[in-house]
Amino acid sequence: MRNISFNRPYMTGRELHYISQAHARGHLAGDGPLTHQCHAWLEAKTGAPKALLTHSCTAALEMTALLMDLQPGDEIIMPSYTFVSTANAFVLRGAVPVFVDVRPDTFNLDEKRIEDAITPRTRGIAPVHYAGVGCEMNTIMSIAKKHDLVVVEDAAQGVMASYQGRALGSIGHLGAYSFHETKNVISGEGGALIVNDPAYVERAEIIREKGTDRSRFYRGQVDKYTWRSAGSSFLPSELTAAFLWAQLEEAEQLTQRRMALWNRYNTLLAPLEAEGLLRRPVIPTDCQHNAHMYQILVAEGTDRQGVLQDLKAAGIGAVFHYVPLHSSPAGMEFGRAHGDLSVTDDIASRLIRLPLWLGLAEDDQVYVAEELRKSLTARSSAVRKNVARPSAFAARHENAVAAVR
Repeated sequence: MRNISFNRPYMTGRELHYISQAHARGHLAGDGPLTHQCHAWLEAKTGAPKALLTHSCTAALEMTALLMDLQPGDEIIMPSYTFVSTANAFVLRGAVPVFVDVRPDTFNLDEKRIEDAITPRTRGIAPVHYAGVGCEMNTIMSIAKKHDLVVVEDAAQGVMASYQGRALGSIGHLGAYSFHETKNVISGEGGALIVNDPAYVERAEIIREKGTDRSRFYRGQVDKYTWRSAGSSFLPSELTAAFLWAQLEEAEQLTQRRMALWNRYNTLLAPLEAEGLLRRPVIPTDCQHNAHMYQILVAEGTDRQGVLQDLKAAGIGAVFHYVPLHSSPAGMEFGRAHGDLSVTDDIASRLIRLPLWLGLAEDDQVYVAEELRKSLTARSSAVRKNVARPSAFAARHENAVAAVR
């Protein structure tokens, strides 16, 4: 039996070399030369006036909440279909996550539902670029400008992806990246805060350095550093930056190779979609995704847990994704749902993520597709009933695709 893991971290081959360089320089703590190289790369890629490495994307999001000076009871609009860090960052400041439904095509925050969720306590919007596919940022930014709100892009999955030619994470006032080992460009753990609004730059540096102006001191702008505001230690070590630098150097090539894997899945699974067994990812024409993941929606009535068990038995590490935050114990305690979240509930019950990592062999992808077909054929109620006409699932799929054409 094969053993195809869900993820396998990739090394370019220069990570250990740069780590040894950091050691040879005698600088292993944060903000060394390699950290600065990573900052420069991110600033060039995004066009942001300031990029700051953090020890995780969670930390970057927590910095955005501090920068916004959130007060207890303030509200942040976000999707329910996201990782807990999106909400936790604001809950830690006493703010209330307001969960809004997602679009049925991209699974991103439904921009048409945002304005109705705004109240006098709303301070910001936190769109999440699911699977590295951009949210409808033009609309979101227009709403934010109209209501004087801050936009924090959760671009944890969005490195090397873009919306209308602009890098994800570079469009809102603030953005956050992840370099977790499951992402496209990795450092084990790690993240970055992207500061697009110059008004936040100086304070972002202070918050990241335990609330001190030490960064200005190191640049020779002040003769001593001192405690200026609330902050914490959000810096990663130079070892983390060294690993990351080796990845950033080859980010274009890594993305191209992942895209080849993504495209192969997309071709292999087209016949299964035509049979109504699943729905493949939908990519709007103005979005350039980064092949972060390959996710499918199984047809209604399919025993998803059974499919996952079948794949596991075949040696395939497929997984489901988020449990919606609005229905989680902490989500119900700290946040509130706005309006109908039926799309979120639906996709959360039918989504499966397939193995996707650099080094995944073509015959392994063929094997995944074959085993998936076997399982879906056996466990799909639509197939068991031998429905000859197009199913409601297929019709909704066509509507979702048409909506982004």
